[in-house]
Amino acid sequence: MDKEELKKYMTFNKGKKSKIPLFASEVNGNFIIGVYQGSLSEYDILIKYRQKNKDKKWSRIRTPKHIHWAVDILIKMYSDRKQTQDFLDFLIETWNKTKPIKSKQDRKNLLSIKSLLENNSKEIDRYKKLEENGEYSIKFLILLAKLLMVQEKTNLETAYMFKKLLNTLRQGEDIFRIVSSATHSGR
Repeated sequence: MDKEELKKYMTFNKGKKSKIPLFASEVNGNFIIGVYQGSLSEYDILIKYRQKNKDKKWSRIRTPKHIHWAVDILIKMYSDRKQTQDFLDFLIETWNKTKPIKSKQDRKNLLSIKSLLENNSKEIDRYKKLEENGEYSIKFLILLAKLLMVQEKTNLETAYMFKKLLNTLRQGEDIFRIVSSATHSGR
């Protein structure tokens, strides 16, 4: 699909209004990711995706949740602890470098596959083996992680929930703590 077809395919209705993505891209032929104008602030972004099912049909448009992401990382961790921890170290470093969107130009610069995956081809290749287990490809995980980081920091520059989840996973905390971090519940 070309860019316009992807945008149409990722458009959905909320109430009586169509939500057209600001950006949509196919990832590894198995995912389509869309980024929309959010409602929390002027530069808030909303992230959605579709995934090819086993029967090669596209899923409904979904909202990624931290818990889905964390479960996939746990599966990868179980298969290769060292490489998954290295991957998490890379993501924590990425978190520390991530800046919020503060202008239309920031958003324009961010919302491209080139920008989102810039300088990450080495990491995509380096952690490719982790794709043997779990649901998500490394390219999709990096892309999604970067978007979640930007989304969180744009809405609250001092936000820390995603970084807390990364650290909890990296430290190999018990499943209760990981799920609590992923679902934003400390109880």
